[in-house]
Amino acid sequence: MTTIVIASDAPLVRADVAAALGDPGTELIEVHTGFDVAPTVDEHEPDLVVVDMQMGNMGAMAVCMNLRLEASWDNLPTVPVLILLDRRADVFLARRAGAEGWVVKPLDPLRLRRAASALIDGGTYHDDSLQPVPSFIAADTPAASTSDAATGASTAPGGA
Repeated sequence: MTTIVIASDAPLVRADVAAALGDPGTELIEVHTGFDVAPTVDEHEPDLVVVDMQMGNMGAMAVCMNLRLEASWDNLPTVPVLILLDRRADVFLARRAGAEGWVVKPLDPLRLRRAASALIDGGTYHDDSLQPVPSFIAADTPAASTSDAATGASTAPGGA
């Protein structure tokens, strides 16, 4: 049986993650604070920890770093961490914390399941949704248009 710890102080976030990842072969353990994650990992030795980025006094970054530190001292088992990011810019924080994966909100059940499966199987998952399109790619597309800032008029290539 797969065991997943879900850590969030928001009941809606916990419910969304539980709905996406719950099945008959999975035990879901919900915790409400970041401080409860390490003792829960020690007690249940889960296959995955899913942590909300913003959580009271101890959010995902602090939780992940604490788990890594405790595991390095052999006080806790090493467990993959999936961080639920509030915005794309927080990817830097997830990387710095040592998370194996992250998903950018709004939560999508398919991405959550894909991420959880990848991490449980020993891999990583880096959500690439909501990435900006690089300007050199956008400029080369046939549908690229220009606009006149003064009039607000927009024209597409080809004179239409």
